[in-house]
Amino acid sequence: MSEFAGKVAIVTGGATLIGEAVVKAFTDAGARVVIADINEDGGAAVAARLGAAVRFHKTDLKIDTEIGDLVETVVKTEGRIDYLVNVACTYLDNGADSTRAEWLEAFDVNVVGSVMLMQAARPHLAAAKGAIVNFGSISSRVAQTGRWLYPVSKAAILQLTRNQAMDLAPDGIRVNAVSPGWTWSAIMVELTRDDREKTDRVAAPFHLERRVGDAEEVANAVLFLCSRKASFINGTDIRVDGGYTAMGPERADPAIPLLMDD
Repeated sequence: MSEFAGKVAIVTGGATLIGEAVVKAFTDAGARVVIADINEDGGAAVAARLGAAVRFHKTDLKIDTEIGDLVETVVKTEGRIDYLVNVACTYLDNGADSTRAEWLEAFDVNVVGSVMLMQAARPHLAAAKGAIVNFGSISSRVAQTGRWLYPVSKAAILQLTRNQAMDLAPDGIRVNAVSPGWTWSAIMVELTRDDREKTDRVAAPFHLERRVGDAEEVANAVLFLCSRKASFINGTDIRVDGGYTAMGPERADPAIPLLMDD
């Protein structure tokens, strides 16, 4: 029997492509999952596709009463909380022109919302000796032209992960993060009008695998971090990025020959 059988996970942002892959990874392993998402139609559709082991609970992470209701409902209906996976985020970003209101919204969704959820779920995670997985990004480690809010908030998440790991360890709760590279996701679908071939072609010079990642590849890392196989991994970040950050300013194509071209 899988170690995940009978366990319960909350996945925020479960209505997204990556979120759905995370939900499916848990259910395939035998867990039950509650999707917490502001997208009511999308969340309900994912729950319907994945079957009886998945429930949807509409949740706005900017509203503490909705977070409290989520946790209370999960405990009442499922009896426990073993894992918390924070996929939800906003891509709101106007770079140097971002307003104060936009900065506050980005941090409220990307950082503060997950902290409030952790606070509400902490006693139940402690009882289960559970695990939290936050979502960082390759954007947290490199500067990207025209982007400020998303990279800065994602960098904050990685520091948050380290601090959470320190302070939740006495409760028996492990906290780690994953940082995806370019991944076939809702934002990629939107930007390319659902053109995966184009997405892979554009991504090729920036990833050693010469393509974007699949949502399932990120989900596999999340499941591993929640598993007993990761029992001595705490306060760290797994970069599921196809070598993106390993290259630094380099590309997957040789640069020197470009200097010799006529």
